Amino acid sequence: MTGIPDTIVLVHGFWVTPRSWEHWITHYEAKGFRVLAPGYPGFDVEVEALNANPDIITAVTVPAIIDKLEAEIKALPEPPIIIGHSAGGAFTQILLDHGYGAVGVAMNSAPTEGVKVVPLSQVKSTFPVLKSPANRHKSVGLTLEEWKYAFTNTFSDEEAQALYERYHIPANGGILWGSVLANFQPGHQDTWVDYHNANRAPLLFISGSEDHIMPPAVQRSNVKHYKSNTITEHVEYDGYAHLLPAQKGWEEIADFALDWALRHAR
Repeated sequence: MTGIPDTIVLVHGFWVTPRSWEHWITHYEAKGFRVLAPGYPGFDVEVEALNANPDIITAVTVPAIIDKLEAEIKALPEPPIIIGHSAGGAFTQILLDHGYGAVGVAMNSAPTEGVKVVPLSQVKSTFPVLKSPANRHKSVGLTLEEWKYAFTNTFSDEEAQALYERYHIPANGGILWGSVLANFQPGHQDTWVDYHNANRAPLLFISGSEDHIMPPAVQRSNVKHYKSNTITEHVEYDGYAHLLPAQKGWEEIADFALDWALRHAR
């Protein structure tokens, strides 16, 4: 039907690559959608290559990520559904604010500028990066135990280790430090959006109740910052950790997100 998006763009977060969307890609493709899962600049290589040489990760910036995502979306014949996870949720918000996408879904989303809620579990999850200002110039990986706390705290040990080996890469310390400092520096920073933008496409936040790194309180605060009359909703799934796209039962969430997006796309 004309006017209904036929393309879904999946935006990954930090400490993972587009590989983290592997099940969602096949799930949505089986429903007849074209599915794109673009990586950040230079991330079009395998997880193993990025772990072996993280210089690409250290060099990336938020503006470069947004520019690459916008270029890929701009090349599409019609505005797509944009679904982002973690930092990808913040990038989804930025893309919608810039006029890209027919509708957006932000899952366990990192906050955009101005959201000052910082739960203790978030501090513990990001401490491997934020414990040293020197990490602003490095890419910092997580140990298996740190990964289990931040990403897979509701998974079995076997599942957590398997996903760590398959998905984990270091994260850019400079971007993470920048997001922390964004609320304390003058002027607008990289994760700024116009919360009064009345032209922004509808946006759904999905939270996992057990998420340590981006707990639901972060998303609830993010939602409250939006002051325009554009549709902005939030739902919470009980029992889900941060790595929600890979947790048992993810299909229900994927289908709910798609149904919501199709009903609200414009």
